[in-house]
Amino acid sequence: MHIALREVHDSDLPVFFRQMNDPEALRMAAFTVKDPADWEAFATHWNKIRASRDVVRTILGDGDVIGSTAVYGDPGEREVTYWVDRAYWGRGVATAALRALLTEVRDRPLYARAAADNAGSRRVLEKCGFVTSAWARGFATARGEEIDEVVLHLAE
Repeated sequence: MHIALREVHDSDLPVFFRQMNDPEALRMAAFTVKDPADWEAFATHWNKIRASRDVVRTILGDGDVIGSTAVYGDPGEREVTYWVDRAYWGRGVATAALRALLTEVRDRPLYARAAADNAGSRRVLEKCGFVTSAWARGFATARGEEIDEVVLHLAE
């Protein structure tokens, strides 16, 4: 599968909304918005993101919208994030997309966070050069409880 990144289009938002309402994906991501089914809040959030100086990209797989990835935050504290449609998990999509994003965004250091039990996401980050720098606990909205989380960084 050919993975590419491009600017986010308005037509991508309904796809992202559907992806971010997948119950299994929400549980895995853990740290999500309070009400993922609130379209108005979702649209407002995405309008804000797209108007910011953050780098936000749509992930394409063979030309189809299959997720999103971004670098956001203040210099010196910027974080990466990604969301891939569950139908594409385990196919190297997140790793390829994050590698492409890291080529585009040369800022370092970069940080990432993942639920400690999200082995797939942690592996993606490690394949892209991130190393664990801390452990924390935080309230995981999608799970309704406080859970362990891993903080990773990319220094190069």
